Amino acid sequence: MIGFEYSRAGSIAEAVSQMAASPGAKFVAGGTNLVDLMKMDVERPVKLIDVNRLPLNKVEETADGGLRIGALVRNTDLAYHPVVERRYPMLSSAILAGASQQLRNMASTGGNLLQRTRCAYFYDTATPCNKREPGSGCSAIGGLNRMNAILGTSDACIAVHPSDMCVALAVIEAKVRVIGPRGEREIPFHDFHRLPGDTPQRDNNLGTDELITSIELPPRGFAANYTYIKIRDRLSYAFALVSVAVGLELKGGNIKEARFALGGVAHKPWRKAEAEAALRGKAANETAFAQAADIVLRDAKGFGGNTFKIDLARRTVVRALSQAARGTPQSQSSKKIA
Repeated sequence: MIGFEYSRAGSIAEAVSQMAASPGAKFVAGGTNLVDLMKMDVERPVKLIDVNRLPLNKVEETADGGLRIGALVRNTDLAYHPVVERRYPMLSSAILAGASQQLRNMASTGGNLLQRTRCAYFYDTATPCNKREPGSGCSAIGGLNRMNAILGTSDACIAVHPSDMCVALAVIEAKVRVIGPRGEREIPFHDFHRLPGDTPQRDNNLGTDELITSIELPPRGFAANYTYIKIRDRLSYAFALVSVAVGLELKGGNIKEARFALGGVAHKPWRKAEAEAALRGKAANETAFAQAADIVLRDAKGFGGNTFKIDLARRTVVRALSQAARGTPQSQSSKKIA
């Protein structure tokens, strides 16, 4: 049995000070990932600091017309929030595509960002894993890697980030507000998660002593032409083989602005500015979409068991862009790909 201390923080300042005083501690909210990792002996925090009583569970309008989402807002509450459904439906759709209803009821917004990979070797403490034990090796390279990354990989790690919500947040270009002993700071979403490089044990650029307080969305949410498609082995409660979030702004049948990100293919939500730029000014048709897909996947590399993902991702990008252009977003209730 793993021994650890437990405490409840009564304020943000108290949470930060407790973390600073306990190196090796972890914040816990819904615990839907952390508790599993502790059961599997992957995570061994010396202390759990419960943050559920902190005043971080509100969704509020910002002065510039955007939205501030408290880190403790539950995924279900966020997905069905009327402002999110109306102005940021891509985000709502991505959340509803993830996990199960029971898990969404518990999972927090901040915790969703901090999910760790679902690579089987990361969870199996009997096998080498650089993410779990730096320098031990990557068993997925040359092993069972059907679910693993095809973009942004390194010789040290081919794990993928599992979140659906984060793929939509990458397209929306959210910002993450955090606080720690050195004060508050804001992290652009594209800088929050990391590629593995030679430090795969680091999933993100959040300090070990910092707490996520909120996620801020800009005013524009691509409410008219958007979609979130998730391709998975089964329709219920499965992680993505490939997912794609798309936001388009159209004018007279041409693409004025295009953003899209892929999930299930890299250590972080994957965007490529060159692919998005290639769509601007083009007619919203399959030819343009196929060219953008080729660009975003130009450097994709398979590892045997996951090589099929390259073609799957290409077709999913084209399908997602087509859905968004038609204004017929993917339904997350029927899940049948339109």
